[in-house]
Amino acid sequence: MPSLSIHRNDTVKVLAGADRGKTGRVLRVIPDKGTVLVEHVRVIKKTVSSKTGQRTQGGIAEQESPINVSNVVLLCPTCGVARVGFKVDGGSRVRICKKCGQTLPTKK
Repeated sequence: MPSLSIHRNDTVKVLAGADRGKTGRVLRVIPDKGTVLVEHVRVIKKTVSSKTGQRTQGGIAEQESPINVSNVVLLCPTCGVARVGFKVDGGSRVRICKKCGQTLPTKK
């Protein structure tokens, strides 16, 4: 399983595609395929049928589609677009911004 420098709940900016320039929060990371789901980016329409016995209403639903991780870049809270580096701090590996050196929040 490959490791990615982008984690869930990170803020990212889209670099390529129809949604170029949009920013959003990462909803889900799929490391096996190298893709991420970003909130309000690459939204597709999907037909949903109503289920009998459940309170699900049928119709056309909108949902996010995966985008390749090479088409997004992590946003640093202080300096904006950032490349990610790693540093060992107290026995644990932390992500840092290569531009300003600030520690980026990591997943728990």
